Amino acid sequence: MSIFLQIDSVATAANQAVETIATKKELTLMEIIFSGGIVGQIVMTSIFIMLFLTIYLYLERLMAIKAASKMDQNFMTQIKMHLQQGKIDNAKMLCAATNSPVARLIEKGISRIGKPLEDINIAIENAGKLEVYKLEKNVSLLATLSGAGPMTGFLGTVVGMVMAFHEMAASGSNKIEMSVLAEGIYTAMMTTVVGLIVGIIAYVGYNHLVSITDKIVHMMEVNVVDFLDVLNEPV
Repeated sequence: MSIFLQIDSVATAANQAVETIATKKELTLMEIIFSGGIVGQIVMTSIFIMLFLTIYLYLERLMAIKAASKMDQNFMTQIKMHLQQGKIDNAKMLCAATNSPVARLIEKGISRIGKPLEDINIAIENAGKLEVYKLEKNVSLLATLSGAGPMTGFLGTVVGMVMAFHEMAASGSNKIEMSVLAEGIYTAMMTTVVGLIVGIIAYVGYNHLVSITDKIVHMMEVNVVDFLDVLNEPV
C-alpha cells in the first residue's frame, strides 16, 4: 500500500513540475519583452510604436498608390478624339470625371490650351510635382524608421547590459548571479530582435513603395508626352 502511495505522490509531484514549467514557458515571452526595468520597458514600448507606425504607413501608402495607378486604358484615346474634334469642354469633363493623377495633369494642360506650348508644359510640370508629392507623402518616414528601429533596439541592448552589470556590482558578492545576468541579456537581445524586425519591414516597404511610385510617375510622363504631341499636330 505504501508503494502505491509513493508512486501517487511522485506522479503528483511530476504533474506539478510539468504545470510549473508550462506556466513559466507561457510567461517567458512577456517576461523577456518587458523585463529590464522602467528604462527597458520604455525602449521596448518605443520600438513597438515604431512597428505599428511602419505597418500602418506602408499599408496606407500602398492602398493610396494602388488607387492612383488605376486608369481607364481608353482615357487617352478619348482625350485625343475630343481634342481632334475640337470638343475641349468634353475633354475637360472627362478629366474631371476621372480620379487619377494623369487625368489631373491632362486637365491642367487642357485649361491652358490657347497659350504658348511652353506655358502649357510648365503648368503640367507644376501640377506633376504636386501629384508626386501626394504619392510620396509620408514615404520618407518609412526610411527614417528603417534606421531608427535598429538603433533604438541597439540602445535597448546597451541599457540591458548596463543594468545587468550594475546589478552584479550592486550585489556585492564575488559570485556572479546568472539569473541577474540572464535578465539583462534577455532585455538586450529582445530589443535588438524587435528593432531589427522594424528596420527590415520599413526598409523593404520603403523600397517597394518607391518602386511602384516610379512606375506611376513614368506612366504620367508617357501620357503627358502623348497629350503634348496631340497639341503639336497640325490642324
